Amino acid sequence: MKNNHPLQRRCGIIFALVLFAFTSCERGALSGSRLTNANYDQITTGMSKSQVEKILGAPTTVETKDVIIYKKTTYRYEEGTKFAVVTFKNDEVDGKDTNLGR
Repeated sequence: MKNNHPLQRRCGIIFALVLFAFTSCERGALSGSRLTNANYDQITTGMSKSQVEKILGAPTTVETKDVIIYKKTTYRYEEGTKFAVVTFKNDEVDGKDTNLGR
């Protein structure tokens, strides 16, 4: 017969939750930043928002403007003094800018 003390069960549950949190985190301490020159260089004209987010992750800020003939969305990624801006026209990459490597 197994002796399951309530404290042992709680510790097991807490351990499992902590382990899940560390393994499911996209930007954990071991994986580092996604805002890199290599990732930025993968962003090309015509990409969708979901493709950009797969590479750089969720943006720090999002701004959307409905212009008469198209919709303009700007994703801004910031990490300390580093930044990258990706501009979408009708949900496709139209331009980008950064201070990475400068």
